[in-house]
Amino acid sequence: MSDITPIRRVAVIGTGVIGASWSALFLAKGIDVVATDIAPNAEAELKRFIENAWPALRRLELAPATQQAKLIFTPDIATAVLGVDLVQENGPERIDFKRKLYRQLDEILPLNVIIASSSSGLKMSEIQSACAFHPERCVIGHPFNPPHLIPLVEIVGGAKTSEETIARALDFYRYLGKRPVRLNKEVPGHVANRLQAALSREVYHLVSEGIVSAADADTALSWGPGLRWGVMGSLVLNHLGGGQGGIEHFFHQFAGPMTDWWKALGHPVLTPAVQKNLIDSVRSEVHGRSIDELAAERDEMLIELIKLRAKVEKTAVSGIT
Repeated sequence: MSDITPIRRVAVIGTGVIGASWSALFLAKGIDVVATDIAPNAEAELKRFIENAWPALRRLELAPATQQAKLIFTPDIATAVLGVDLVQENGPERIDFKRKLYRQLDEILPLNVIIASSSSGLKMSEIQSACAFHPERCVIGHPFNPPHLIPLVEIVGGAKTSEETIARALDFYRYLGKRPVRLNKEVPGHVANRLQAALSREVYHLVSEGIVSAADADTALSWGPGLRWGVMGSLVLNHLGGGQGGIEHFFHQFAGPMTDWWKALGHPVLTPAVQKNLIDSVRSEVHGRSIDELAAERDEMLIELIKLRAKVEKTAVSGIT
């Protein structure tokens, strides 16, 4: 974290799935958390989530036993942000809500407090335009779900975000063990969600056209390219796909065919009928397993993959002379 302003106390605004997951990670890294949400039973639900997440965090060699006790909950935002070094906002994905909230936060927070949004697609320039005093300390810090496990976080500044804020945010998320990606330009949906959306578009097309079932589409992804994507990114895999000739040979071999495939990609319209088709196919795929059961299966494999990647990367670094 920044040597100038260490981030030791964080306010988490909104404690749904993302806010609760952030809270668990912050606590596990020894950061004091003050959480706030006006939803009924929000405090109980937050504590239940953290309790359930704790074994996974311990397996990742985080989560000291006493740290959960450092959680404070209050339904009042003004109380929650007193004395904090950073705000992680996880409110509804509505620009009117964000602008109203940021206007309020900008008025009551000292200028050195970063206001980071978990927004999955809104532009920070539009959000921070509501801040009359210090819009330069506002930044997107978009995680991938669940934030307490998935290392990715996307850092996006708005038109008025300062380089100091970007640098402090990058330092903070790296301290958490995150793999931050900085976007040099704002774009709706940021990067990872746009990649997901592009892939989902073709999956929905293939299933809705009866070319493949949901189960087989998911098998094709998770047992094919998904396995490779879990260890390396698409461009490096293209480099490997070119053999000894690398990325240059890959383009020589596949640029033409890929361009032709792009032309044939689908443009599905998610009408009620198409959605029902997709829903029925997914329901058939999961065979009645609950959301909690599926999430537990996902998290178990994520933990083992994260541990394996950390082990391999540590070995690779130690082998460099």
